[in-house]
Amino acid sequence: MSFYWFISVLLVTGVGLWFWRDSLGAREQARAASSRACRQVNVQLLDDTVALERLWLRHDRDGRLKWERLYVFEFTDTGHRRQTGSVLLVGWRVEVLHMEGGDLLLP
Repeated sequence: MSFYWFISVLLVTGVGLWFWRDSLGAREQARAASSRACRQVNVQLLDDTVALERLWLRHDRDGRLKWERLYVFEFTDTGHRRQTGSVLLVGWRVEVLHMEGGDLLLP
């Protein structure tokens, strides 16, 4: 194996590990925001989790290129009716949190 091949594999592995760690942090931010929003409106976050719906690159407010992620979650107010919500993140910053029945804008 050549030295350049080894460096390339090391670089790809490093980028993959960084992206994996960054994605875990973003998912936790989305889960925490959805959990907080559900507590605020007195509903139950189902499964205490969020699921990645979309992932793409976008410029943030300062013009830097960051990952924009859209996570979806389900909640219930009665225990029988499932409703959906979504959390839009740019980087790890929550931009918009939407729940059926209205939008919650979070700082």
